[in-house]
Amino acid sequence: MSPTVFHLIGPPGSGKRTVGLHLAALTGAVLLDNHLFRDAVYRPYGADGLRPIPPELQALGTQVWALGLQAARMAPGEVSQIFTAHHAGDAAGAAAAEQIRAVAVDRQARYVPVWLQCEVEELARRVALPDRRDRAKLRDPAQLRQVLEARGMLEPHPGALVIDTGAAPPVEAAQRIAACITS
Repeated sequence: MSPTVFHLIGPPGSGKRTVGLHLAALTGAVLLDNHLFRDAVYRPYGADGLRPIPPELQALGTQVWALGLQAARMAPGEVSQIFTAHHAGDAAGAAAAEQIRAVAVDRQARYVPVWLQCEVEELARRVALPDRRDRAKLRDPAQLRQVLEARGMLEPHPGALVIDTGAAPPVEAAQRIAACITS
């Protein structure tokens, strides 16, 4: 497989990490879940997925994320990567998405953008599941709705793969994504 940067984009609860784990198993790519970087500062703070993250802590998380992107650019040529992220439908969300696409460009890797979508009611059910606590992920359905209403979601790029994770199980979603690099 030539080096590939997979970019799984979706709201909290859409299954980005779960699909990413299956995709990593199928392709051998390294999973760089968004919490991998941000938890370096969220965990010491005691983030529990229920209390909002203060802006100062979000800024620290962004600094660690930027360092992670820098390290990703340094990966050997044969290493493929899977990034997961929730990008809001505003200028900041578009800029963050572009930074991940730029990693692929800088590495001269294939870029595979994937939008994972799911009905809001299903997202709300999923964010309340207990396994999200271990990763200090958003766990409050009311906060989820507030985030989605206030900032929305980045619209899919033309030609991007769009998968409804409410209908497609994680393994099937990962298989569909992996098929993009063999066609």
